[in-house]
Amino acid sequence: MTRDLVLHDWVVAGIALAGGCVAALVLRALMKWLGKHASRTKWSGDDIIVDALRTIVPWAAVVAGAAVAASALPLTARIGALVDRSLTAVLIVIATLSAARVVAGLVQSVAASRTGVAASASIFVNITRIVVLSMGVLVALETLGVSIAPLVTALGVGGLAVALALQDTLANLFAGVHILASKTVQPGDYIRLTSGEEGYVVDINWRNSVVRNLSNNLVIIPNGRLARTNMTNFSRPEQRLSILVQVGVGYDSDLEHVERVTLEVVDRVMADVSGGVPEHKAAVRFHTFADSRINFTVTLGVGEFSDQYRIKHEFIKRLHQRYRTEGISIPAPTRTVSLQQNAAAGEVGAVGAVAPSSLTAVPHQWEGSSEVRASEVLADGLR
Repeated sequence: MTRDLVLHDWVVAGIALAGGCVAALVLRALMKWLGKHASRTKWSGDDIIVDALRTIVPWAAVVAGAAVAASALPLTARIGALVDRSLTAVLIVIATLSAARVVAGLVQSVAASRTGVAASASIFVNITRIVVLSMGVLVALETLGVSIAPLVTALGVGGLAVALALQDTLANLFAGVHILASKTVQPGDYIRLTSGEEGYVVDINWRNSVVRNLSNNLVIIPNGRLARTNMTNFSRPEQRLSILVQVGVGYDSDLEHVERVTLEVVDRVMADVSGGVPEHKAAVRFHTFADSRINFTVTLGVGEFSDQYRIKHEFIKRLHQRYRTEGISIPAPTRTVSLQQNAAAGEVGAVGAVAPSSLTAVPHQWEGSSEVRASEVLADGLR
């Protein structure tokens, strides 16, 4: 201290500090006004930047007021330098926190715009946030006069020990980075693993991937396992896909008529039902002469994986109703049992097969033990 403090010094310092606080309030109100205008734009980046500035700008005004107040006081050179370094370090920390928020927000915004969903891969967000915060802390320590060279060396040696102790965690971390970098799976995709788990990918973080199945439950899958297993991605190369429905008609049906009616029903379902693809080119392919009917496959188009259940539901209902209107039969498998008597042996035998709903029998006058034998044959046939 070069001289004693007087009232004038305190007044000037107080005015400077108060001026910094008032400037902080004014700047905060200005940032709030800018935030309202930024929310009206289509780009989400300006909202993130204004939100970060809403934090750093008022604090910067307060720090500036404190610096002016400190310069107004008759401090010694050592104390003055310490105050300046401390205020600078505080400002660096505040700027680092704001920069980390801006960078993380921009990364999340870019990831969301590329995947087309609200949720994004938080692994990139967390990595960028940690990198920015680490750099800011090192700069703040250097500003305070703390040598960071020994610290960096110690972190390098300690990092090796930590890497050996956290092999599984680091494996999941790099597996998640590999999955996202290769673009085989992105948040919003519908996947199915060979082990049976399936659903929409909600997030891929530093350790695991979160999958939401159709029952709205979350399945947690380690990134390492997701990278090693075989999977089917129903959202790539595009979300639209074709599904197959198996149908059968009786042998007495006119197949040309069946094909025409079926295609008409498919076109109406594609145009009317949500999730259908109106420009889908339907196809009917007959492929099997079965025991009681001719089987064929119908192809339907759906917008994305979960739409197939609604499309199948509506298609089967409408096709069944249309077949009944057109008189096209969809036969169920049937069998007929024919009972005959062996004239030489006087015994009753069963010829043919079983019909659960209908039975055709050759008329015969049952006598004595032949009636018991016929009952046994009939019971065996029905079983």
